[in-house]
Amino acid sequence: MADAPTRKKLTLLPLIFLIYFEVSGGPYGEEPTVQAAGPLIAILGFIIFPFVWSIPEALITAELSTMYPGNGGFVIWADQAFGRFFGSLMGSWKFLSGVINLAAMPSLCIQYLMRLFPVLSSGLPNHLLKIVFTLVFAFLNYTGLVIVGYVAVVLGVVSLAPFLVMSAIAIPKIRPSRWISLGQKGVKKDWNLFFNTLFWNLNYWDSVSTMAGEVDNPHKTFPLALLLAVILMGLGYIIPLGAVTGSIVVDQSEWEVGFMANAAKMISGQWLKLWIEIGAVLASIGLFEAQLSSSSYQLEGMAELAFLPSFFSLRSKWFNTPWVAILTSTSISLGVSYLSMTSLLSTANFLYSLGMILEFAAFLYLRWKLPRKIRPFRVPLRLPMLTILCLIPVGFLMFLIVIATKIVFLMSGVMTAAGILWYFLMNFLRSEEWLRFEKVSGSGEEEGGVNEPVAM
Repeated sequence: MADAPTRKKLTLLPLIFLIYFEVSGGPYGEEPTVQAAGPLIAILGFIIFPFVWSIPEALITAELSTMYPGNGGFVIWADQAFGRFFGSLMGSWKFLSGVINLAAMPSLCIQYLMRLFPVLSSGLPNHLLKIVFTLVFAFLNYTGLVIVGYVAVVLGVVSLAPFLVMSAIAIPKIRPSRWISLGQKGVKKDWNLFFNTLFWNLNYWDSVSTMAGEVDNPHKTFPLALLLAVILMGLGYIIPLGAVTGSIVVDQSEWEVGFMANAAKMISGQWLKLWIEIGAVLASIGLFEAQLSSSSYQLEGMAELAFLPSFFSLRSKWFNTPWVAILTSTSISLGVSYLSMTSLLSTANFLYSLGMILEFAAFLYLRWKLPRKIRPFRVPLRLPMLTILCLIPVGFLMFLIVIATKIVFLMSGVMTAAGILWYFLMNFLRSEEWLRFEKVSGSGEEEGGVNEPVAM
């Protein structure tokens, strides 16, 4: 595309907030940890879990994204480590997980809007708003990743602000003794809910890797952005959680998703509750934009690696964005959004867990296989310590897999089988030349793994 505009690159600040929305989006959704295990365990969870999960995942993302700074991210890593089959399987697991989460964002936004406008709770208004939300904000994504990045900055600041105000107002009311409560007597701990809520709120650090090719000076920008995003995310969870659990006492069952807005009313009044509910709507927009960007650029990267037909890498003449990939991700997520989300979200966590186990294995294997390959950012540990660093989160992933329900096992198995069949279908279409693919010379470092671009 000779007439395509020059590709603009993401700089540090918008990248920080894109990562922030890939992972968190604010304290919205952390409430069930208190319902499941009480204030003390919830607070400890958001203090300890980032060290055993978020930081290792962020460190690995920083090293591998600067080692292979191209769109596709984790697909490239699995391909380079274990070959094309595992690269394709990684792509299937992560893409399906991503679009399921993407599909949940319009519903999440509408749930908060229903508090302000009850007419949206069901029927035609609910369906129309879901479609309008998806299409309008998919178009925003189409206008360019740099624009999306700066929109994420604004959304992040505005959606976090009411929590900072609430936490400041709550200071005189805080009683530290409330933080050490293990919950109400007679209320059984729900560890499945507790760990799945923590996982959902603190994962997806590697999602931004699929956009590595869109980042300005990724060798320096990526590690710094990930570090600052970890700090922003941690403070964004701990400060409001500490303020609310320390300043008010309510029945433990009330700590459902959205309770923070009710807590704001108890602490300061209706005006703050309204502000937090508006912030929740804005945060869901940021989550949608970040996830759609990740999924779309993953498809583009997979097309560049010849896992998908070349047309998935076609870019808009006006905005130089991967419009086919954006359209595909949007269409699938819109269809999924009309299905029951309860089991689907658990299935997304399951598929993501499988992908992360493969990702940790690829990281360790590439360290062992290519110890001298240039790594602009390198996790400052030797292989034995890196193995321990990875085994701790892998153990947690295995725990999440074991406690999954039968329906989640079934749905994940079906989606995994579909991903395997998709790999062989793409190989068949490429060998028969029924569709146009990029020319790939091989996988893995020894074979080069280099694609020869096909002119579009």
